[in-house]
Amino acid sequence: MSKTKAIKLLSFLLIFFVFQLSYSQNYELSGTIKDIENQPVLGANIIIDNESRGTVTNQDGEYSIKLPQGNYRVKVTYLGYKTVEEQITLDTNKKLDFTLLPQTEDIQEVVVTDNIEGINIRDPEMSVSKLDASSIKKIPVVFGEVDVIQSLLQLPGVSNAGEGASGFNVRGGSTDQNLILIDDALIYNSSHLFGFFSIFNPDAVKNLKLYKGGIPASYGGRVSSVLDIKQKTGNSQKLKGEGGIGVISSKLTLEGPIQKNKSSFLVSGRGTYAHLFLKFTDNANSAYFYDLNTKLNFDIDEKNSLSFSGYYGLDYVNINDSFTNIYGNAFGILDWSHQFNENMNSNLNFSYSRYYYELDLALVGFNFENSISNFDLSYKINHQINSDLDLSYGLSSIQYTINPGEIVPTTADSGINPRKLDNKYAFDNAAFLTVNQSLSDKINIQYGLRVSAFLRMEDKSIDVYANDNPLLYDDTRNIYVEADPIETIDGDTPKINKSFINLEPRVGISYLLNDNASIKASYNRMVQNLHLLSNTSSPTPFDVWTPSGNYNKPQKLDQFAFGYFKDFESIPFTLETEVFYKTINNRIDYIDGANLIANDAIERVILNGEGRAYGLEFYLKKNTGRLTGWLSYTLSRSEQRTPGRTPNEIGINNGDWYLNGFDKTHDISLTSSFELNEKWQLNSNFVLQTGRPVNFPVGQFEFQDLNIPVFEGRNLNRLPTFHRLDLSATYTPEKKNKYWSSSWNFGIYNVYNRRNAASLNFEQNTTTGQNEAVRFSIFGIVPSVSYSFKF
Repeated sequence: MSKTKAIKLLSFLLIFFVFQLSYSQNYELSGTIKDIENQPVLGANIIIDNESRGTVTNQDGEYSIKLPQGNYRVKVTYLGYKTVEEQITLDTNKKLDFTLLPQTEDIQEVVVTDNIEGINIRDPEMSVSKLDASSIKKIPVVFGEVDVIQSLLQLPGVSNAGEGASGFNVRGGSTDQNLILIDDALIYNSSHLFGFFSIFNPDAVKNLKLYKGGIPASYGGRVSSVLDIKQKTGNSQKLKGEGGIGVISSKLTLEGPIQKNKSSFLVSGRGTYAHLFLKFTDNANSAYFYDLNTKLNFDIDEKNSLSFSGYYGLDYVNINDSFTNIYGNAFGILDWSHQFNENMNSNLNFSYSRYYYELDLALVGFNFENSISNFDLSYKINHQINSDLDLSYGLSSIQYTINPGEIVPTTADSGINPRKLDNKYAFDNAAFLTVNQSLSDKINIQYGLRVSAFLRMEDKSIDVYANDNPLLYDDTRNIYVEADPIETIDGDTPKINKSFINLEPRVGISYLLNDNASIKASYNRMVQNLHLLSNTSSPTPFDVWTPSGNYNKPQKLDQFAFGYFKDFESIPFTLETEVFYKTINNRIDYIDGANLIANDAIERVILNGEGRAYGLEFYLKKNTGRLTGWLSYTLSRSEQRTPGRTPNEIGINNGDWYLNGFDKTHDISLTSSFELNEKWQLNSNFVLQTGRPVNFPVGQFEFQDLNIPVFEGRNLNRLPTFHRLDLSATYTPEKKNKYWSSSWNFGIYNVYNRRNAASLNFEQNTTTGQNEAVRFSIFGIVPSVSYSFKF
């Protein structure tokens, strides 16, 4: 062996020995944090008191941290629960579990935040909001029905199209740009009764996490936000239940052990009954919904656990026996968690999800139905390399089946021919890696990459157009017209028709200014391969999904955000401020007069445009004391543009930027909860928003005795300013039975009876003959009362 090689070998062995010696002096402290109901606690803080170091539990209540050999005082904190401390000697890898007890003997509802002891100040995670079931239940809502979506609307950057509108909009995005997950199952429509309620039963929800930006690489498929909802696990120690009786609905939840401390179940159901009272008034109309949540959890051994989650919900609407609408969601999930060692665990998830819609028009004489379903398989590994570096990586594959629609005549004389649109199939595959790394005491960074491969399969039949152009432009009239196919050929369904491979980098960084303040920045590239076909600002269950293909490309988002975060030391407030800017390419836009219903050639009525949104978000929270709550304010603008494909084409709106239907310049929400005494809790919610963009006619002309309105541009006008005050009071009587507790909730939605405009219709007064604007409002003042119980 040469002298040079010998020196290199000795140097390598010396470095390796020093590394091993250093590494061997660090030991793993890990464990699980649960509450007295054996529920894992997300966001509990584990603080090494004499090291000024710490970590936070994940969604399974697990934590892990590496420390040098020595003696430590470990402190566990979580708002609303007693702090736990324990002195330990760490001279080997150690597993230490904790059970948290509530702050008071009688468990009161508390607002829980993840911004405790400054832990979130250091975390590069930003543009994220978290709520648990107790804070959701405090917000006053219409009919006194606690609602998850309504709680989201009080957060900065989140809004919707108005009262009775389905879904929610994040930072000016549309509802289809939100990835909604329940225990990792995809949800396509989050609304009951056309948006008056959401499908999320608050009694079955443990917590939720809304990503508006800074989205980890494990999430993909949407470009606006990710709403990740976790259901309760179920109590593995004793049988428990809770429920409620309200003005228009009731609910009941049961949970308990299958085998004590080994397995558990949870069953939660809701149903409305307001339609039953209509029968006593000879009213032929009917509208109701019901849903059922289930979850089974099995701890196989110390390293393996298995869970099954399921959901089924249905809506039924009938108007005078001439219009019947049935739609709903269903999903099932099988989840296996495995712990390799103290530093590494994995999660294998398999799910099936389906959204179904049916419309029966008896007067016209036909039935229409469509659906979308998917199988989803994902495998994710969390790997902590050391106390300053951890990885999260994995694979996922989703198979989509889209039924665009089927029309079936229900009467022999309807004159309608039966028609079945071809199913559409696609695969969405991805590999992802997220790295969380502490670069120094002041700098933490999260970075990652998602590689997505979307495979659009060939349709059963394929239209072929001249010059491969399905949408023609008429220069003489300056309008777009649909092209007729020159032929239709048979496709090969198992064959890949079009593939899209995209790289989606993500990065976020935080810089600690001091122990109580930091600045953060993030960048996200996201890709969305599914498009919701809707030309309304308030999507209805009638909307149809379509995958990317030859004529509609994947949407691509680039979003930048910068923020300042502060946890005030002397007063119980936290402050979050962010500015953001995002652009979206290949956003679908529709030509004037586009028909989207039962359209098997959607490429003939769409163009690919672009969008942009930017704004400022302000969020001030008070977390402790008798008075808690938050003030949120959003100043933003959201626009869309679709220029012509050639210099001769005018595009949409003459190719100029126009406000999309979700733009709201100002959005203010003030939410508060005050504990008057041990029996009474007072809650309030005030909302003030700029009216959403709409089109008003600028003139009219007469044609064959009809007045035809004339419009200029898109969304040049706005509805009147929206504002509303809601109040509620919760009365909790003194317990007379240790096995039973109850409370009454009295609420007033829209206290001062503001008639907020859902729309403005321009019509001719039949008496005066003059044109007038008629405001349509959904809700005035709505009182409510509900009774809740636990046992």
